[in-house]
Amino acid sequence: MPEPQDGAPLRVVIAEDHYLVREGTRRLLEDTGEVDVLAAVGTATELLDAVGRLLPDVVIADIRMPPGHHTEGITAAHAIRAAHPGIGVVVLSQHANENYAFDLFRRGTDGLAYLLKERIGEVDELLRALREVTAGRSVVDPRIVEVLIGSHARAADAPLSHLTRRELDVLRQMAEGKTNRAIADSLMLSESTIEKHVNSTFAKLGLAEIPQLHRRVSAVLAYLRHTPAGPGT
Repeated sequence: MPEPQDGAPLRVVIAEDHYLVREGTRRLLEDTGEVDVLAAVGTATELLDAVGRLLPDVVIADIRMPPGHHTEGITAAHAIRAAHPGIGVVVLSQHANENYAFDLFRRGTDGLAYLLKERIGEVDELLRALREVTAGRSVVDPRIVEVLIGSHARAADAPLSHLTRRELDVLRQMAEGKTNRAIADSLMLSESTIEKHVNSTFAKLGLAEIPQLHRRVSAVLAYLRHTPAGPGT
């Protein structure tokens, strides 16, 4: 599927079983003038049908949808990415649940985002996530990153326990999809200093650079996927 042309609205399909949330999300996105909502549906089955017919640039899907209200959104995300690798998927959750993150990213991070539903009201952040996954990159909500890092940093033998406080700060912001320049601005450090922290973090975690993956998300998830997840919340 061809990538959207510069300046062209992103073609989006929304899947959310709550009518008011679904239509509110549609209105917020369309009001930006940067999004064309092709369809807004209420079930995972309807989502897969709409994607197959309309071939959008990107999908927004609730994790829990009919018929089971379990992880239908994640299952649909995997199916969409397998059948249409050019379509990005942003999944939304009411809670910062590490088990959902493991399930979503277990096959790779390309073109996937995991955001909390509260981000719907932060239109600029939601648009950024849509653009990132459309470009084949990844986004993880900062609060989910905190849950993932906190859960595993508590283990005495976890590689994360060997990171300095500053390296953990940089890792959190890498996982949010920030560039070195953006991290430098946020932490009020030079870009060269951030680059040193990034390299040190990768070395301590034993992470090799993997082509075609968004390293700043994979840096966290590539390690976490090799560590047993704790119980969900």
